[in-house]
Amino acid sequence: MKNLLTIRISSPENLVWEGKGEWVSSINSKGPFDILPMHANFITVVEKHPIKVKDETGKVNEYSFDRAVLYIHDNQVSIYVGI
Repeated sequence: MKNLLTIRISSPENLVWEGKGEWVSSINSKGPFDILPMHANFITVVEKHPIKVKDETGKVNEYSFDRAVLYIHDNQVSIYVGI
């Protein structure tokens, strides 16, 4: 069995997406980054760049927001948008 991330994308109004995934990828002020299972704890802001999520089925989904805060802790990725 693959080691997967637990990913949750939410706004103040609703849950955008929740599930298991292989990776999350985007660009912050320092440049491109990838989040893989067992990633170190990490927090960052993504502004006006897509956030890509490869879900457990292998499908790559792309989400676009003006601003998002990504918080990674213990194999869980929480993405807060619309804040």
